[in-house]
Amino acid sequence: MTASARPPAVAGQFYAASGAELAHQVEGCFRDDRGPGELPLRHRNAGRSLRAAVVPHAGYVYSGAIAAHAYALVARERAPESVLVLGVDHHGLGGGTALSDRAWLTPLGPVEVDHELVRALRHGPVTIDEAAQTREHSIEVQLPFLEYVLPHPQFVALQVRFGSFEYLEEVAGVVRDAVKGRDVLMIASTDLSHYVPVRTAERLDRMAIDAILARDARRLYDTVVDHEISMCGIAPTTVLLATLEDESLGARLLRWGHSGEVEPMREVVGYAALALEAPSTAAASPVK
Repeated sequence: MTASARPPAVAGQFYAASGAELAHQVEGCFRDDRGPGELPLRHRNAGRSLRAAVVPHAGYVYSGAIAAHAYALVARERAPESVLVLGVDHHGLGGGTALSDRAWLTPLGPVEVDHELVRALRHGPVTIDEAAQTREHSIEVQLPFLEYVLPHPQFVALQVRFGSFEYLEEVAGVVRDAVKGRDVLMIASTDLSHYVPVRTAERLDRMAIDAILARDARRLYDTVVDHEISMCGIAPTTVLLATLEDESLGARLLRWGHSGEVEPMREVVGYAALALEAPSTAAASPVK
């Protein structure tokens, strides 16, 4: 266990640097026309159908409202005991799939780590590597949302480096064993197409989204690789789908959007929020 907490790496860049400003910014994501349009209700259902979510991780001004659709679901159901956030290796600072075993700080305060889940995950290709996490934003930007919608969130950061499908299946096997019998909500952090015209983003992102909706890890992986879709979080999303492949879940698209919705630009980045849920609430949802 590491005693010192990980300091925020992108506060003041991807999201506001002060606690008050950040809380206001998160609330703005919920109220945004591209978001749910209102703040989450302050009461919860006794049960929980949400098993996992796929959410974007760009600056809040661009993707925060899209991510808020998923976190609105988290807010309305029974809080999980722990949240496993599967992130991207944007910087290549570590040697592979990296865990963190310390609390992470945001301007809203510390998010405590689930040390027992870390121990369960520390097998095979999954190792503790704090250095790999020092600059990575894909996990960090999820934490203020978790702090806003959960009373006392406990989480684990798992940064997944891109590799062969067989490698990602091996990681998924470790994750599957670790979360078995535990009350863990899983989140895969990814943006979709990067810096392409809107029509191209719509076409390519729809292919990736359809594979996620089919809950087909192999199809998603092959689609992204074969069509050269610049989906940065293909590794964590593939691991999430492979981990849950044997569970009886439905998938639905909550919202797709792109950076050009915020300000005019010729080339955009695509974002989507998706939910994997128990069949009782998994219903079709059109692209907005």
